[in-house]
Amino acid sequence: MEPRRKKALNLLRTARGQIDSVVRMLENDRYCVDVCKQLLAIPVLLTKANKLVLQSYINTCVIDAINTEERDEKIEEIFELIGRYSG
Repeated sequence: MEPRRKKALNLLRTARGQIDSVVRMLENDRYCVDVCKQLLAIPVLLTKANKLVLQSYINTCVIDAINTEERDEKIEEIFELIGRYSG
């Protein structure tokens, strides 16, 4: 497995653990501020994982497509993803 994908997978597993923890906190009626603090960590993990997956995509699929007929399609996919980042 490509190193960036492995790091992304670890980040996603950590995020999943955070979500499970938040669910337990809510089930146990924990203090709302503590729950909110835990929730704030999850998007950070997801963003980091997303960036790693995107880097992996660029370094594999896009690079492989540079001198092929798929080049324009891959470039368009990148711009679509970038557009989603900016809303």
